[in-house]
Amino acid sequence: MRTVAIILAGGIGQRMGSTVPKQFLEVKGKPIIVHTISNFEKNPRVDSVLIVCNPDWVDYLNDLVTKYGLSKVRWVVPGGETSHDSTRNGIFSLRGELGKDDFIIIHDAARPILPQGAIDEMLDVAAEHGNASLAIPCYETVIYTEDQKCGDRALDRTTIMRVQTPQAYRFSEILPLYERAEAEDRHDFVYADLVAIEYGMKVYFSSGFVNNIKVTRPEDIPLCESLMGFTEEQLFSRK
Repeated sequence: MRTVAIILAGGIGQRMGSTVPKQFLEVKGKPIIVHTISNFEKNPRVDSVLIVCNPDWVDYLNDLVTKYGLSKVRWVVPGGETSHDSTRNGIFSLRGELGKDDFIIIHDAARPILPQGAIDEMLDVAAEHGNASLAIPCYETVIYTEDQKCGDRALDRTTIMRVQTPQAYRFSEILPLYERAEAEDRHDFVYADLVAIEYGMKVYFSSGFVNNIKVTRPEDIPLCESLMGFTEEQLFSRK
């Protein structure tokens, strides 16, 4: 059984207000994407890494791979017009590379805070059920809204899980779902878990954690820097 981590780095970081895509901004002296890839470099259960990259930044990414000795990176493929298209490009590029018992991990390049225990638990759950997504319970009050300005109906938060990345899938089970989406010209799925649910797959959860932040806005940078000073035990505890 092999496991390939697909890192989604196709975005342009519009909400960051920078000319540099957010995944290439530096935190603690290294680009965010280098921190993210390093988490999978350290995990012995991850065999290799595929990066789906903004086409304009592929050369720069290849330079980073060489500079930081990211030896598990085997493939760099161009991103698509949407997040779904980028994920599809990564999955489709592994056709012929992976077998029915192999797994893929899908993860955002802009989520560099990822303890090893979170990866390991996710892979344990995926090995048992065929898939696993990091997720956390919803502790806040949740109100339904149609306009983001007001609402008049509370949702039962005990029935809601906040799903994060990374997410792991048995390749032979997720590939045909993406092929079906492609045949139906569907490009509106944000993450693989929504593709799975759309086509009848039950999604299983592993333990997520509150500080699994996706660096999106300028104020996320100092928070990310602070979290990098925490130990894995402070960030994450297994079930």
